Amino acid sequence: MKSVAIKKQCGNGGLFLFNKNHQAADEPQLDMSRIPAHVAIIMDGNGRWAQARHLPRVAGHKQGMQTVKKVTIAASDLGVKVLSLYAFSTENWKRPESEVSYLMDLPIRFFNTFVPDLVKHNVKVTVMGDITKLPEKTQKAVNDAMADTKDCDGMILNFALNYGARDEIKRAVQSIAQQAAAGELDPASITEDTISGHLMSAQLGEFADPDLLIRTSGEERISNFMLWQIAYSELLFVPEHWPDFDGETLKRCLIDFQGRHRRFGGLVNK
Repeated sequence: MKSVAIKKQCGNGGLFLFNKNHQAADEPQLDMSRIPAHVAIIMDGNGRWAQARHLPRVAGHKQGMQTVKKVTIAASDLGVKVLSLYAFSTENWKRPESEVSYLMDLPIRFFNTFVPDLVKHNVKVTVMGDITKLPEKTQKAVNDAMADTKDCDGMILNFALNYGARDEIKRAVQSIAQQAAAGELDPASITEDTISGHLMSAQLGEFADPDLLIRTSGEERISNFMLWQIAYSELLFVPEHWPDFDGETLKRCLIDFQGRHRRFGGLVNK
């Protein structure tokens, strides 16, 4: 059987490997009472997964869509409140036209087949990003999915589509400045909550800031994703390409998260 390892940074600067099929006797178990409320994932490696198999890049995106389905259900079953997935960035328009066209069709295929399962699992779809720049058929699929799941009150599946954090912050600053210029807001009264309330993630309420940010495929950078919101998020970079990620990998990421001490700039009482 294939062994899938997750890289974990140890206190001594070394690495230790979780083996997916051979659980160590002393390996920590998932504490279901301490599941992170908001998990955000930068889904990376679809193209490299395909290239390693001598397949076209779009084959990786197609397989990655299936991974989204599996991980969404797994996260919902584990009790995650919000799962944010970086699906298409403002920079992704720079990719070859044929690949962008395929990526624009993916939400249509995804929602056409998966919305019934989302409703069954009580999962609500939300989107952050400027979807008005997407093709009309893609916009329709996204808006229909949000409408079809609006009454669900379980986990929120939050897609970042045509999203970039710097663009998000720019829009928030512009909105705040307009209010101030109109005399509706005293600049001296602007707080962090004011800024958070003008970001695209404001719709997520108390869960707007991710507790855990995961990036797949071994890359260790943020790539313009939720820059304001991840100020105190735990970051985890795993070697698996996104199509190889699954519910078991997610569980091991959550175990890693539970082994960390979140101090938020303060001290932890021992």
